[in-house]
Amino acid sequence: MRLRTFSWLAVMIAIGLAALEWIGLAGWLAAVVLLASVGMHVAGNSIGTRLRQSTDDRLKAGSREDQQVQPLPRAMPSILERRLRLGKLIPISAGIGGVCGGISGTLALAMFTTSSTAGTLLGGASSAVIGAIASFLLTSFIDTIRSSVREAIAAERGGLPEQPHPQ
Repeated sequence: MRLRTFSWLAVMIAIGLAALEWIGLAGWLAAVVLLASVGMHVAGNSIGTRLRQSTDDRLKAGSREDQQVQPLPRAMPSILERRLRLGKLIPISAGIGGVCGGISGTLALAMFTTSSTAGTLLGGASSAVIGAIASFLLTSFIDTIRSSVREAIAAERGGLPEQPHPQ
């Protein structure tokens, strides 16, 4: 290594150590993450531009007027791709989850803490909301899995599952 390069390296290390003392380790890590994300962004743009240019060049070289593009038949959308109503099970289970969450939250606050009546009622209402959301998410997840498995089994057997009519 030449003396000039070594001197610049020593100066950069000294500035880095001084900055480490001044902004701390968390500041340094934040700066490294920021520089890495900027570097990855620039690299991604460069790679994307190069790929787009090579694709354009290949398309220009391979394009002919006599080639006909055959349209593909449109696939029937799966159950997960269609918009359907929730049905009755999901809202009912969300209501049951809200009631159970509200009762358990209110009882827990009343028995295990020294909160006021207003605090207990507010906490019970918050528990009811959390219970309803959790029950809604769980029931929706189970319904989606059930529909997907039913459709996969029907597709494997060669038939189509019964489709509920949108209301």
